[in-house]
Amino acid sequence: MKAFAEYEDLAKAAHGHLCAGQILGLRMALHGLEMLGIEDPEAADRKRLVTFVEIDRCATDAIPVVTGCRLGKRALKFRDFGKVAATFCDLKTDRAVRVVAKESAKERARELYPEIVNRNEQQMRAYREMRPDELFAHAWVRVILGPEDFPGYKGPKRLCAACGEGINFERHVERAGETLCRACAGERYYETL
Repeated sequence: MKAFAEYEDLAKAAHGHLCAGQILGLRMALHGLEMLGIEDPEAADRKRLVTFVEIDRCATDAIPVVTGCRLGKRALKFRDFGKVAATFCDLKTDRAVRVVAKESAKERARELYPEIVNRNEQQMRAYREMRPDELFAHAWVRVILGPEDFPGYKGPKRLCAACGEGINFERHVERAGETLCRACAGERYYETL
C-alpha cells in the first residue's frame, strides 16, 4: 500500500481537486480492502477485485485510486442509489463487504474541529483522523456475478432487432422472439431528436 499522502495526490490528480469526499472515498476503499485482507491491490491479480459504487460524487473518483478498479476494465460497477457506499468483491475468495459512510461523521467532524470554519477543511482533517468505525458502517454481503460481469469477459455480440446497434456482455433483452437492446426494450435514458 502507498502512504495516505500519496493516495491523496493521486486522487487530486484524478478528480481535479482534493475535498472531503475524496478523503472519504480513499478511506472507504482502504477500509474495504483491509476487511477483505487485500494488503496490496497493485500486487494482487487485477482481475481479483470488482467494486460497486453507489453515487456519482467525489468519493467515487477516489475509490479507483486505491483499488485499481476502472469502468473500462469492467472492474468498477456503478449503481445509482445516491448513497456514499461501495461494495468490494474479492473474486478469489468469493467474499464481499459493503461499506457505507455514516451520516454522523459530519457531526463528529464538527465536534472534533469546531475552530475550523470551512466545512470542507473541517471534514477533510477529521476524515483523515477518525477511526473507521466512526466513519463507516459495513455488512458482509453476497454479490452474484455472472461470467459476463467479470473483468476480461469476452462473449458474443448481438444485434438489436429494432435499432441495429451491437450489444455486448449479454446486456440484451429477449422479447417476443426478438433480441433487443435495453434502450429499445424501454430502458432508454435519452430521446432521439
